[in-house]
Amino acid sequence: MAAQPLLPLFKYSTIKEISDSGDLSSLPSCYTCRGPDIDGPTEALEEEVPIIDFSLLVGGTAKQRTQVIQDLSKACRDWGFFMVVNHGVPKSLMEAMLNTCMGFFNMREDEKQEYNEKHVLDPIRHGTSFNTSVDKVRYWRDYLKVFVHPDFHSPAKPSGFREISVEYATRTREMTKELLKAIWESLELKPDDMEEALDLNSCFQILVANLYPPCPQPELALGIPPHSDHGLLTVLLENGVNGLKVEHNGKWVHVKSLPNSFLVNTGDQLEIVSNGKYKSVVHQAEVNASSTRMSLVTLVGPSLDNVVVPAPQLVKHNHQLAYNGMKYRDFLEHQQANPLLVKSLLDLLRLHN
Repeated sequence: MAAQPLLPLFKYSTIKEISDSGDLSSLPSCYTCRGPDIDGPTEALEEEVPIIDFSLLVGGTAKQRTQVIQDLSKACRDWGFFMVVNHGVPKSLMEAMLNTCMGFFNMREDEKQEYNEKHVLDPIRHGTSFNTSVDKVRYWRDYLKVFVHPDFHSPAKPSGFREISVEYATRTREMTKELLKAIWESLELKPDDMEEALDLNSCFQILVANLYPPCPQPELALGIPPHSDHGLLTVLLENGVNGLKVEHNGKWVHVKSLPNSFLVNTGDQLEIVSNGKYKSVVHQAEVNASSTRMSLVTLVGPSLDNVVVPAPQLVKHNHQLAYNGMKYRDFLEHQQANPLLVKSLLDLLRLHN
């Protein structure tokens, strides 16, 4: 089936509009970014990913907490990815956050236009693909990005978005800080040093709602290409439709989340501060032909003005410095303003001894 040209798409501004129109029976060529002719076979494995019981980390016995920290260490070292259960975030809040984000995407296009993408550090940004000013191909994705810490922002509509998102952001930030504290301990670093190294009281937190509508030829498209995240940890909530693949031992693994769980992956800043002991995981988002997938990403990083460098305690005993430092604000802006290419910016900071 021949790919359709770009021309008919000019009247649409989002993937949701394209999908809802029913005008397409095949994928426009500008969205073709994978397949046997481009990147070889696309089959992926199905493996059980590490599961972390958050309740045992914060409310268990000393022995149970120690075991969870060991489990986190292994998950960060071997996978860069894990699933969090018994996290204490109410199911009703998780559902409300997904629903209010869906409410935003369902608004009229003219109502969303005031948030259309401009600068990558605008606190509220709505758009499609990844960054249409630099994307060589388009990705089958609409998004809403909202900065929620240290300064909280919210779109004015839909009604209730502000109240729901401030509670959700607070609860997920608290959970992520506890996970980071345990990961820090797993590196045998002193808890007091973490605040000095990362300035987490002023940590950067962003909410990203990703919408992946049904796609006419999902085997040729991607929701978002292989990449690592720029922060410390990323917390992912899905709407019940799977589509996440993570790279593990050189192969792709399909991830299926348990009900009422969060998926968590390590980011570039954690790889830097751990001096490479914990690698940021490469992952991608797939689309499908029949169901709308929505994912809600909570990304937590250090303070934007923090220059992240490997923890000095990890650069000793014959362990050489693995990365140069860089202000987190500059790292984020560079990654978001350029094509999304796996670990391209992190590779620039990596020292080759």
